[in-house]
Amino acid sequence: MGIIKFFDKLEDKVRGKLSRRPIVYAFIGSVGIILLWRGVWLVADLFSLSGLMSIVIGSAILLLTGLFVSFFIGGEIIISGIKEEKRVDEKTEEEIQKEEFSLRQIKGDLEEIKKEIKEVDKKIEK
Repeated sequence: MGIIKFFDKLEDKVRGKLSRRPIVYAFIGSVGIILLWRGVWLVADLFSLSGLMSIVIGSAILLLTGLFVSFFIGGEIIISGIKEEKRVDEKTEEEIQKEEFSLRQIKGDLEEIKKEIKEVDKKIEK
């Protein structure tokens, strides 16, 4: 467990520093991804995997880990399809304004709830 904790803290520090420089972060990340893919490719070549076998094994791994759909489609698209929502480019200006109004009302309600909670906290502290 100690080594996992070490790398978790190291990752937090590196990510924190790199997030201030998005172009450098993107470059380092892309190099890492390309080297990973190159390594996987070379290992597959070592085992003389055919194209079809690579597709089958890769698909099985992605399906078993739940990454297949989320990587290629994304959760947001799936959820919007289940809710039968329109894409933003399909919505009319009126629909977008209604959503914006609803979101403003929700924000106002949340602010009111926060105030009420603070008042209750003050009464409890007394």
